[in-house]
Amino acid sequence: MVNGSTYLLVTTAVFFWGANFLLGGYVIHDIPPLWAAAMRFVLGALLMFAIVGIKRENLFAPLRKNIGIYFMLGVVGIVGFNLFFFYALSYTSANNAALIMATNPLLTTLLAAVVLSERPGLRHLIALPIALAGVAVVVTHGDLHSLLTLQLSIGDLLMLAGDVFWALYNVLCRRYMPQASPLVNTTWIMTAGALVLLCVALGSNAHLAVLDTKATLAMLVMAVGGTVLAYLFWGIGIARLGAAHTSIFMNLVPVFAMLLGALVADMPTAPQLVGGLLVLGGVTISMLPERRLEK
Repeated sequence: MVNGSTYLLVTTAVFFWGANFLLGGYVIHDIPPLWAAAMRFVLGALLMFAIVGIKRENLFAPLRKNIGIYFMLGVVGIVGFNLFFFYALSYTSANNAALIMATNPLLTTLLAAVVLSERPGLRHLIALPIALAGVAVVVTHGDLHSLLTLQLSIGDLLMLAGDVFWALYNVLCRRYMPQASPLVNTTWIMTAGALVLLCVALGSNAHLAVLDTKATLAMLVMAVGGTVLAYLFWGIGIARLGAAHTSIFMNLVPVFAMLLGALVADMPTAPQLVGGLLVLGGVTISMLPERRLEK
C-alpha cells in the first residue's frame, strides 16, 4: 500500500530538479559543465557519507556484494545523465531542454514494459498524454504551433541523450537496486558517479575556476537538494511505485522551473498557468487508486 508520503517525497525530488534548470545556469556561467557536474556529486557524496555516519548505517557489507551494480547505476544515472544535462544547458534554451526532458515518462514506460514487463495501468495511460500536453503548453507559452517549427540544436540532442540515460536509470534501479537501505544505496551510487566524473574532469582540458557568491549558493542548493535529497527520494519512489509510475512526476519539472523562474524574472503567463494545471491534473490521475479507474 502506497501512502501519501511517497508521493510527497517524489514531488520534492522533482521540485529540486526543476530548480536545477535555474541553478545550473548560474554555475556553468563560472565553471565548465564537466567541473560543474563533478563538483555537484563530489559534494553530494561527501554529504551522504556524513549522513550515513550520523545514522550509523553499515556501508561496507552491501558494497562487497554489489560494487558492480553501484558503478553501473552511478555511470548511467549520474555520469551519463548529468554530463549531457550540463553540456545541454550551454547550448540550448531551458524551454527546449524542459520539453525534451518531458518525454522521459514515455521513454521510461516503454523501457519498463520491455525490460521489466511492467504493464502500464489505465490511470497511467490516461495521465501520460494529459501531463505531456500540459508540459507542451508550459514551454511554448501556449503557442503549440511553435512545436511544428522546433529545430534541434546540438544542445537539444545532448539533452535527448541525457533523457535516454535517465529513463534507463529508472528501469535499472527497479530491476537491480540492492536490498540495502535507500541511504546506503544512494551513497554508493552517488560515490561511484562522483569518482568517474572527477576522473574525467581531472583528465580533461577543462579548468576549474572560483565560483562567485551567487554560483556558490546555487551549487550548494544543487548539492543538498537537487542531489542528496532528490536522488534519495527518487530511489524510494521507484522502489515503492515502480519505474513507469514514478517517472510521470518528471512532467512537474518544467512547471516547477517556470514557477521558480517567476521569482527572479517575469510572472507566468495565463497559458503557462493552464499548462501547469494540466500537468498537475495528469499527475493527480496517476496517483488515484487503480480500483477507482479500472474496476
